[in-house]
Amino acid sequence: MDPNSKEILLTKEGYKKIEDELELLKTVTRKEVAERIKEAISFGDISENAEYDEAKNEQAKVEERILKLENMLRKAKIIKEEDIEADVVTVGSIVKVMDFDFDEEMEYTIVGSAEADPYDNKISNESPVGSALIGMKKGDEIEVSVPDGTARFKILDIRR
Repeated sequence: MDPNSKEILLTKEGYKKIEDELELLKTVTRKEVAERIKEAISFGDISENAEYDEAKNEQAKVEERILKLENMLRKAKIIKEEDIEADVVTVGSIVKVMDFDFDEEMEYTIVGSAEADPYDNKISNESPVGSALIGMKKGDEIEVSVPDGTARFKILDIRR
């Protein structure tokens, strides 16, 4: 299967976040960069104009990000709350686990890879821990190979 045609799983919140970023890029950021280019051109010779080169590079990055976000929205499959099983870990689940290695309780939201944000405890269904949790039930214990060894978890609770 062509990896470029793969569905992108998103929560409603994740879809809205992408839409908002896309809107900002199209309405505000594009104009700001265009103004910077115009201003840089006004300085004269663009062949040795660092401001012009920098603004053109930023413009390319903005346009690339716009295309990427539009593509993500086109391929998006929004996970509906009613599709999230209450007693089985799936994309969209909020899972409370006991992390045996750190002897602490952690709570993770399982999201599609486009939404993953480890600093916000949103882990991808494609990550080692996320994929190991998928399909598990309350009370299940799992061991997961992670970059620095093996992590062990017990699922304490699952909610939507």
